[in-house]
Amino acid sequence: MLSKDVLMGSGSGFGKVILFNEHFVVHGVPGIVSAIDSVAHAEVKEAGEGLSIKDERKGAIGYTEKKLIQQKESIDRMFKAMGINSEKTSLEIRLGGNLPSFSGIGASAASSVAIARALAEEFKMDLPDERINEIAYEAEKAYAGTPSGIDNTAATYGGLIWFKKTMTGGPNIIEKLCLKEPVEIIIGNTGIVADTKEMVAGVAARKQKTPEKYNLLVKHAEELVFKARTALRAFDLRKVGKLMNENHRLLQEIEVSCRELDHMVSLARERGALGAKLTGGGGGGCMVALTPRKDLQEKVAAAFEEEGFKVLRTKIGV
Repeated sequence: MLSKDVLMGSGSGFGKVILFNEHFVVHGVPGIVSAIDSVAHAEVKEAGEGLSIKDERKGAIGYTEKKLIQQKESIDRMFKAMGINSEKTSLEIRLGGNLPSFSGIGASAASSVAIARALAEEFKMDLPDERINEIAYEAEKAYAGTPSGIDNTAATYGGLIWFKKTMTGGPNIIEKLCLKEPVEIIIGNTGIVADTKEMVAGVAARKQKTPEKYNLLVKHAEELVFKARTALRAFDLRKVGKLMNENHRLLQEIEVSCRELDHMVSLARERGALGAKLTGGGGGGCMVALTPRKDLQEKVAAAFEEEGFKVLRTKIGV
């Protein structure tokens, strides 16, 4: 917990795991995302002059340093969206919480939501979640270039969400889904700090170069996510796992996986996970394994830790 002295404003945002269709959501295909029971927390207090950022989150080596320029841009975007004059503002922003700063679990979106809420409290803005979500989306442009909006939506609202980006400029489709009960998962970190903006741009460039191939993959991803929605509602976890495996294959096809991610996905399946795939932007970052029951969760987690990977034990549908 961060220090409370001279506290001016505070806020939190959920971490997330994308279960189906990262990258494809950018191109208008529905995706399914779940918040996890880990959060980023932000506090804002008066500073001497200008803006200072103190990032106290724990996570991948080099994450904070590599993301610093994007982080500053994201905060500047938030100030503009909220009508805050940065030149006349002297603030210290402190980031903490129990969400590790790994690539792929929505660390940037969670921190954006947390900071937006802290700033709103400090400047006495009574903002609904819908507006916080819009501000966090603006902030995410610094990290992802052309974000789908799925990360900041999960960070803002929590829960299990069906998400579809509206390509015509209207409001995105956001629908809460329900699980019969929370389900244990493992999030494994490759240790590679990925650049989401670069990964998103790469997919767009390859799609433009070979549209026939990518259009088929997009169609397959859309068919798959509707099957996943049905399986989740029926609590058919074996079916969900098989569809996660297939979704990973599609993500390999669009070239966003990497050797480390593929190894971890294979290792999770070998140890009994019902399904496993990369999660987030890819190119490093994290993968997710469906491991219902604590004994299975621990078995898969132990296998990762034996090989030196950092693991987050959490649940979906919380």
